Amino acid sequence: MPDLTNPPMGRIDALDVGARKLTVQTEFFERPTWRIETKIYLAGALKKVHTLDLSETPVEELQKTVNQFHQVKLEEIVAGLRKLAQ
Repeated sequence: MPDLTNPPMGRIDALDVGARKLTVQTEFFERPTWRIETKIYLAGALKKVHTLDLSETPVEELQKTVNQFHQVKLEEIVAGLRKLAQ
């Protein structure tokens, strides 16, 4: 995989969940292979990490894939929180 001159931007969102802060952070990594990691933090403590291999993803699709993966994980968490609140 070639080194990228403009690697995709990561994303971060933070939500208040009661008295605690929920943070969803997605980062792109080039080495050892292209991948993204979405880290879920609650009140500053790392709770879960989701990883997606992007080694087969075309360069022009990287940013779109990062955005979609982040959004899907964020929506999954919000849906789970809504179920708990009912």
